[in-house]
Amino acid sequence: MDMEIISAGGKKVNALYKGFTIKTDQSKEYGGDESAPEPFDIFLASIGTCVGINVIVFCQRHSISTDKIKIILLFERNHETKMIEKIKIEIKLPPDFPEKYKNAVIKSADLCSVKKHIMNPPEFEIYTTI
Repeated sequence: MDMEIISAGGKKVNALYKGFTIKTDQSKEYGGDESAPEPFDIFLASIGTCVGINVIVFCQRHSISTDKIKIILLFERNHETKMIEKIKIEIKLPPDFPEKYKNAVIKSADLCSVKKHIMNPPEFEIYTTI
């Protein structure tokens, strides 16, 4: 399956995939208009939303309401390299969440395929064509 990446003017870059346009832009600090998330923001969001769908599927399977569940990503950056060194994923559960499922919902969240790809990264090959 292919994803096409195109310039959208200025510092905007869009990804065309499965009939969707995923828009990105840069912050004003980096010459953009801040009209869309930065690419790295979408990368981080993909981790959180992947965990989120795993939690939702688990809860639906066990007839547990997801209305008051939130996923919070907390980032620890290295001040010198500016790289994220640790991502903490907090699953905020409502008080009435069944105690017997708390460890199981963590295990479901841990099945996130985005996280699995980060833990076992693919090989990258970058080349040009005409």
